[in-house]
Amino acid sequence: MGTWGARAPPLAVAALLLLAVVVAAQDTERIEGSAGDVLEDDPVGRLKVYVYELPTKYNKKMVAKDSRCLSHMFAAEIFMHRFLLSSAIRTLNPEEADWFYTPVYTTCDLTPWGHPLPFKSPRIMRSAIQFISKRWPYWNRTEGADHFFVVPHDFGACFHYQEEKAIERGVLPLLRRATLVQTFGQKDHVCLKEGSITIPPYAPPQKMKTHLVPPETPRSIFVYFRGLFYDTANDPEGGYYARGARASVWENFKNNPLFDISTDHPPTYYEDMQRAVFCLCPLGWAPWSPRLVEAVVFGCIPVIIADDIVLPFADAIPWEEIGVFVAEDDVPKLDTILTSIPMEVILRKQRLLANPSMKQAMLFPQPAQPGDAFHQILNGLARKLPHGKDVFLKPGQKVLNWTEGPRGDLKPW
Repeated sequence: MGTWGARAPPLAVAALLLLAVVVAAQDTERIEGSAGDVLEDDPVGRLKVYVYELPTKYNKKMVAKDSRCLSHMFAAEIFMHRFLLSSAIRTLNPEEADWFYTPVYTTCDLTPWGHPLPFKSPRIMRSAIQFISKRWPYWNRTEGADHFFVVPHDFGACFHYQEEKAIERGVLPLLRRATLVQTFGQKDHVCLKEGSITIPPYAPPQKMKTHLVPPETPRSIFVYFRGLFYDTANDPEGGYYARGARASVWENFKNNPLFDISTDHPPTYYEDMQRAVFCLCPLGWAPWSPRLVEAVVFGCIPVIIADDIVLPFADAIPWEEIGVFVAEDDVPKLDTILTSIPMEVILRKQRLLANPSMKQAMLFPQPAQPGDAFHQILNGLARKLPHGKDVFLKPGQKVLNWTEGPRGDLKPW
């Protein structure tokens, strides 16, 4: 089969598009080999997790104060807690635990506009760690090396939404020995600690389910994107936000008939993604966004524009096979890149995306379901076992410095 043809008239491309997707909608394909096996792993019986019981000011009271925390893209920290409380891998005996989990909601103290307060998050985390270190002996024997924390901030445990300030802060010193479960992932970045587990951001499963269209619906949109191209409020000069990649998308393709792109967010947003072949997933302030989840769930081939991104569950999800990676500097050639992909390659990506296990791994459903993101996190933790000898400290040994970090972080919370 041939390519889409960069010079083909838009209507001809659309006709090919319709034919391809009608065929693709009928089939699914499983990833063969280790990746497919890992995706379908069952963590039950492979690890035990002890859930610390913290005062409700660290979690439940925060949600009661501001229920927006339950629906924003950082909500994985809340639903992970709820999942673990009733999970078969939970143990009530800390002496038999492989891992310890501290249920602290560091993204649930919000501004009036719904953004987490970056100056409060590290103080909340420090306070929670101080609490568990005084109440139980388990933190002190490893200084957190057998503990995991869910930190779904823009730049993880660097606790800031602007990259420059996040890099300046670095990972919160008290978390340097812990395993971090975070949405942020970028190679060779100070905010991605070695051994971290990169997860998808939260996208509301039930809401998406109510917007499903019939699987035979033709994909009549070639490229789709809704979102900001410029963030004039925080980046008035326009060169810092998304490292200019989103601005480049707009300036190069706003009048291209193959590109359905806009800042408008229509009520048919989810339906539109199911009618598109390619969905753009460019970086914003951080390299990740819920668009990646939405694209996979709705079978729209994600076009990932974020250099050096580390994607969710990369040891289980074959991103190279289901997505398209475009370098930020190559955005002006995006139309040529996408129209040059052979049709048989597009069809295979669509078949892989149609596999229910691929979609399930990206979601945090309530109640939990086999193979979902909760289980992928547990699988990631199980693969780190048994702990090495360097996890446990010698009597009296100290590694972490409790007074290290910005002065504001040391204030009581």
